[in-house]
Amino acid sequence: MSEIIRLPHKPDTPLSYRFLPGQGPLSTTHLVVFLNGLIVSQAGWELTIEHLQKRWTEHSRGTSYPSLLTYDRYGQGESSRDPTDEQNGGVHDIREVVRDLHALVQYIWETKTRNIQNRSGVEQAKEAPQPKLVFVSNSIGCVIARLYTETYPGIVEGLLLLDSNIANSDLVSVFPDPDAPGFDPKVLPSDATVEELRRTRAAYDSYFRPSVPNPEHLDRRNIADLLPLSDAPPLQGPGSIGPWITVVGHDWETFAEEGEKGFMNVPKSLTNTFLNPEWSRYNEGLVRLTQPERARGPVIATGCGHFIQRDDPAFVAELTENLLEKVKAGTTR
Repeated sequence: MSEIIRLPHKPDTPLSYRFLPGQGPLSTTHLVVFLNGLIVSQAGWELTIEHLQKRWTEHSRGTSYPSLLTYDRYGQGESSRDPTDEQNGGVHDIREVVRDLHALVQYIWETKTRNIQNRSGVEQAKEAPQPKLVFVSNSIGCVIARLYTETYPGIVEGLLLLDSNIANSDLVSVFPDPDAPGFDPKVLPSDATVEELRRTRAAYDSYFRPSVPNPEHLDRRNIADLLPLSDAPPLQGPGSIGPWITVVGHDWETFAEEGEKGFMNVPKSLTNTFLNPEWSRYNEGLVRLTQPERARGPVIATGCGHFIQRDDPAFVAELTENLLEKVKAGTTR
């Protein structure tokens, strides 16, 4: 069940969160934070967390595991609207989201880890002054995770990036403009028409261009400037080395089918010819944000569309556990 918190820097604005205490030494050093996309709130992680906790129990790996944190960003889910919107034309940007996340992590760590009891009966390590973080993120949550890691180097030890938004693209320009000078209709797949291409671009322009408003009032227009490249700058985790990174992409066919059957009715062949290859190249860049031996992917989530944690929460729990095993091994060396 979620709770309400009022962060020190925004004391009049309720923020909804859920904290699940960890166990053993890892609970005093690490915190796993789940980062939502624009559409699905923190409730979207419930099944993943249930599968993760079940794996810890059934596989007898539960002697030491970190605490888990989900939350609704300001303006999302059960949280109130960001108070800074009043001073910024009704919106806030992703840098404000990153600042809020940092304040939340610090506050939770200071107030919650003191109450963690060692259920395994093993003496716990001394509580760290600040946690090492592991992010499990989807969609724009991956962009937030990446920008946080860049803004606060040395804190984030692991990132699971589930179908990250293409941060340096407006998504519209991924599809060629049929009305541009020199457009060659031969670039189209054989079963798609110029009119379908024009309609697809218009749909993406209406719903996904960064300037399009959203219920969260998150202004996305500066994201491409903040993160212009998929593979740079390299990220820094604890110990001046890169964090562990696992990059996961959607299943091309599943994603294309959802686009065709959904409200935008985008032909599968257009998605597979233009958008899916671009997304794949972007994911390949994300893998290079850390050292090769600390990277995994891109992994394809078979049968999953964009919301991988919704379509296969058990798989996300498995990936999370695998990432945490790497983190845990590093803490015992």
